[in-house]
Amino acid sequence: MILLPLQPDLEHENMDKVIIQKLAEAEIAERQIRKWPIWEKEVSRFNHTYDGDEECLFLEGEVVIESGDRNFTILPGDFVIFKDGLECTWDVKKPVKKHYNFP
Repeated sequence: MILLPLQPDLEHENMDKVIIQKLAEAEIAERQIRKWPIWEKEVSRFNHTYDGDEECLFLEGEVVIESGDRNFTILPGDFVIFKDGLECTWDVKKPVKKHYNFP
């Protein structure tokens, strides 16, 4: 019997690198997210690699994050955590405005 090393599950790895949640207004206030800096981006497409975790609350826009064979659609009201090491393409469909933080 020959044992081969397990191949990494890229889809599962990508899923772990982009976490999309909805937060209650009470949690947004408790974490003081509305005091975080704001980042805005016009309709565009670009590659990005994260060299640390980023948390953000999307206020406006629509973006599709493409990573490996997975796409993640992000809309206003989504709280997203992009994990360290994520390699992706941002496809900004509608201008984005978001609060962001590097914990």
